Amino acid sequence: MTRKEIAKNFLKLAAKGHPHEGFRLYVGKNFKHHNAYFKGDADTLMLAMEESARTNPNKVFKIHHILEDDNLVAVHSHLKQTPSDIGFAVVHILKFESDKIVELWDLGQPVPKDSINENGMF
Repeated sequence: MTRKEIAKNFLKLAAKGHPHEGFRLYVGKNFKHHNAYFKGDADTLMLAMEESARTNPNKVFKIHHILEDDNLVAVHSHLKQTPSDIGFAVVHILKFESDKIVELWDLGQPVPKDSINENGMF
């Protein structure tokens, strides 16, 4: 399995409410993340992902681009908490050691209702 496929599977499992499986399969020891709203360890992030899935069981997660450079994979996606939600543009950057994710950054930008950019965010 390629690192791009691992990143894609991990994020889809998290979005669908199966972060435990994603962490079990794809996350390495000493994992850390950089989300400013949570402690930086794997367990805290996994529990937050579970809570998000419980709160928003109809979440929509669509990947638009996946890029790989050496040990980093970047995933550009559209995340909607509900099907009718306008959502967020999200970029996840995942750092790998061998075939395991060891570090994660996530950056999000709300999709504006009325954008002046005719190209859109995706």
